[in-house]
Amino acid sequence: MLFRSILCGVSLSFALLSTALAGEIKLAPKAVLELFTSQGCKSCPKADAMLDEMGKRPDVVALAYHVDYWDYIGWEDTFGTKENSDRQRDYAESWGSSRIFTPQLVINGKGGLVGSKRDAVNTALGGASLPLDVKLTEAPDDMLQVSVPAKPGEADAMIWLVTFLDRADVTIERGENEGREVAYTQIVTGRQVLGMWKADAGAELTLPLSEVLTGRSNGAVILIQQDHAGLPGPIVGAAGFTR
Repeated sequence: MLFRSILCGVSLSFALLSTALAGEIKLAPKAVLELFTSQGCKSCPKADAMLDEMGKRPDVVALAYHVDYWDYIGWEDTFGTKENSDRQRDYAESWGSSRIFTPQLVINGKGGLVGSKRDAVNTALGGASLPLDVKLTEAPDDMLQVSVPAKPGEADAMIWLVTFLDRADVTIERGENEGREVAYTQIVTGRQVLGMWKADAGAELTLPLSEVLTGRSNGAVILIQQDHAGLPGPIVGAAGFTR
């Protein structure tokens, strides 16, 4: 099992991560940006570049979900997965829509917009906020502690671990972007539910870093996201780091 324990009703104050995790640390962001993109989509590189730029902001957590439904047009996305496409479809269903597209940017799980439209993204970010302050700290034996405070009045939510690769340069040999070398950032490599956050009690978890960051992953995000009948709802808290 990935996590060691979930303890409800305990209130602790954690410091910032120590030098063992010295990299990019994102605590108390105001927005989580989820970009649904594809190497086979000719309009996506502009959005990919903008996600890279936005992801450097200290108040933003950025994640790139590469989908697989454009693979048929001649180039198989090297990071595309059915699970990423399913997450995008689940968002659409939760909003009562049957339409998905790339590049689509979802902000805090509340709605989608064209991921390359800078003005629209900046406007949406201007009013974005996350009500929960998720805290991370390093524990002995290469463990990561996660603390999510109680917030009575909020709906209960799921605690997700999302791992990512912070950068990869890909030369695309076929399809609509044939001949282009594109830099991709914050590439989602996996998602796993860790448990429930109870609004009236809070939650704490202890995660072994050796199991969190495996394979090509070198970063992780803790997402607190409400669930609506099995479909993704609003994201209410987040924190992340790159090792």
